[in-house]
Amino acid sequence: MPKRIPTSAKSHLSRETFVAQVVSCHGRHHFVRDESGKLYEAHRRGKKGDVVVGDTVVCSAAVDNTVAIESIKERTSLLFRQDEWRTKTLAANIDTLVIVYASRPRFNPWFVWKALLAAHAARVHPVIIRNKTDLAEGAEEAARFLNSLKLLGYETHEICAQTITAEALGELDAIVNNHRSLLVGQSGMGKSTILNLLVQNANAKTQEYSQALNLGRQTTTVTTLYDLDRSYGFVIDSPGFQEFGLAHLELNEVIAAMPDIAQYVGGCRFANCKHLKEPACSVKRALQDGLIAQDRYDFYCAIAQTLENKSTY
Repeated sequence: MPKRIPTSAKSHLSRETFVAQVVSCHGRHHFVRDESGKLYEAHRRGKKGDVVVGDTVVCSAAVDNTVAIESIKERTSLLFRQDEWRTKTLAANIDTLVIVYASRPRFNPWFVWKALLAAHAARVHPVIIRNKTDLAEGAEEAARFLNSLKLLGYETHEICAQTITAEALGELDAIVNNHRSLLVGQSGMGKSTILNLLVQNANAKTQEYSQALNLGRQTTTVTTLYDLDRSYGFVIDSPGFQEFGLAHLELNEVIAAMPDIAQYVGGCRFANCKHLKEPACSVKRALQDGLIAQDRYDFYCAIAQTLENKSTY
């Protein structure tokens, strides 16, 4: 059932324009839907590349089922990743980030940690799902990693999407019910399987958008929004990727999003201590005392040094 555009998004528009929601993006090609659920192929007016799945937009009147996106309504959130070369927007107006990982293919803890930093900066609630719990290989490491995240205070879940039980499906539904969620994960972690449990016709819709944009087999490169089958809300599926750039963050945002480090920043000799090479650093003292895990501190140092050098990008 099409979701109603929020009343706040409506305005006194002329008869030549209407408000719509962006439901699929591939580069500068988009699909939008109006309040009745009708789909239109859409292109951004001018040469701007600022449209994101989840956006509420103002569109021109349709010509041959194609519209121009005239403007973008104010967003409640924007999640993106950025490195020294480019910025990649992921989704707008979401309230939940669902991060999926599994023991095979081998997961990268830094990917998950970076996604958590990005969620914190975007003021989006993160949920971590360990998938493929039926796999014995790497299971101990994957379970230990999930427990470490739980100890940090994050919401965590374990499922096997391939052989899911009714109870586990209910748990999965509860994560996204009445929320606007984005699924992210490295390639091969089972995001598509989870999506198909939540939205039965997800594959068909992806093919529909892909064929309309003449993308051939490149369906996995399309970011798409799907209404949930069993509740109000939606889930956005993004293509799998391996690196989560955080060049857009400031150091204080990184520290604030790492509770295991943030709790020790108050006792440093210098007020502007970066907790890297400075003497009398309370964070490094906590590390030496075993109060901070070495791998987490190494992660912090790598991010901090990257941000320190970003002015040279």
